Amino acid sequence: MEVTCNRCHQAVLAENCYCPACGLPQLVYPADAPPGQHQPERWDGAARDAGSVDWKPALRAALLLAVPAGVLSSGVSPLGGFGLFWMAAAAAWSVVLYMRSQRPAWITLGAGARVGLVTGLLAGWVAFGVSGGQLFVQRFVLHQATQIDAAWKASVEASQQLTAQMGIADAAQMQTQKALMLSPEGHAGFATFGLIFNSAFLLLFAAAGGALGARLMGRTRQPEV
Repeated sequence: MEVTCNRCHQAVLAENCYCPACGLPQLVYPADAPPGQHQPERWDGAARDAGSVDWKPALRAALLLAVPAGVLSSGVSPLGGFGLFWMAAAAAWSVVLYMRSQRPAWITLGAGARVGLVTGLLAGWVAFGVSGGQLFVQRFVLHQATQIDAAWKASVEASQQLTAQMGIADAAQMQTQKALMLSPEGHAGFATFGLIFNSAFLLLFAAAGGALGARLMGRTRQPEV
C-alpha cells in the first residue's frame, strides 16, 4: 500500500518508517492488530520535527566539541595537520550528543549538517584565534620576528622560482608581486588570508561530519516495524 507524507505529500511506502523526501516519521499500522483496536501511532507523539533543530542543546553540544577541535586544528598543536579529521569528528560527535536529547533520537541529514556547520564555525574561530595569538606571541613576545621573516622570504622566493619556470608572469609582474609579499602589510595580509582560508575549508568537513553523524545514528536508532 502507498500513502503520502503528511507534511510534503510525497509518496511513502507502507513499510517505510520515515518519509524519504523530508524525513518526517510516519504512522505505523501493525498488520496483526485486531480490528477496532487503536492502530495508528507515531514513534513519539510529542516528538520534534526531525528536520528542525532545537538550538539550545545543539549549541551546548557544539561548543563542548568545538573548543578542543579548534585547539587541535590550530598552529600550536603538533597534530594540526589532522585538522580536517578533528573538525569532522567533532561535528559528528556533537550531532550524537545532540540526538541523545531528542525524541525520537533521529534527525535528517540536513539538520545534522546544520549542527555540524555551527560546530565548524565555532571551532574555526577558536583555531583562527589560537593560531593568530601564537603568531603574535612569537613575533612580539618571544622576539622571533627575524626567523619568521626569513622563513617567509624563503617561501616567497621558492614561489617566484616556480612561477618563473611555469612562465605565468613576466619579470616586472614578479618583482611587483615579490615586493608586495615581502612588505609588512603584504606579509600580514597573506598570513591572515591563509588562516581565514584554512578555517573556511574546515567548515566543509564540519558540515559533512554532521551529516555523517546524523546518518550513522539514524541507522542505529530508527525503529523497526
